[in-house]
Amino acid sequence: MATAAPAAMSKEEHKAAKDRIEVDYKAAKASCDSLSGNAKDICVAEAKGKEKVAKAELEAAYKPTEKNRYDARVAKAEADYAVAKEKCDDRAGDDKKICMKEAKAVETRAKADAKANKKTASAETTAAKKSYDAQRDAAEDKRDADYAVAKAKCDTLAGDAKDRCISDAKARYGKQ
Repeated sequence: MATAAPAAMSKEEHKAAKDRIEVDYKAAKASCDSLSGNAKDICVAEAKGKEKVAKAELEAAYKPTEKNRYDARVAKAEADYAVAKEKCDDRAGDDKKICMKEAKAVETRAKADAKANKKTASAETTAAKKSYDAQRDAAEDKRDADYAVAKAKCDTLAGDAKDRCISDAKARYGKQ
């Protein structure tokens, strides 16, 4: 899964984006103040979740490692779960228990997908490295074989001509 590398984000851009996330969070949380009861709890959970996801996605954009992309996926799953749990609080009895189990199942599936994506990316990286190593080894074997042929040709010469020939072969095939 090859994707174009994102443009590098400067430290200043990263800090500005972090500050925007903080401002957005405070505004979202402040908008919850007019609510009460579970509606307020849901609103606060949504605000916190958006902040957590935004920060994780920012880190994934700033430092695009597979771990940071994984952390962003997990943050999204956890934020969705926190909101779903709050929404389940409006229910009672078995309905609430089922709602909680469904919310947990959704979170578990999302985290499992995130883990699978991370492992797949890791496997792809490992496979690419193995392929590169195999190609490098093959190129080295070819160079060694070509050097052996060149050296054998040089052995048919004598004196300075042979010395020059061997010196040239060593230089050409990296055998210094």
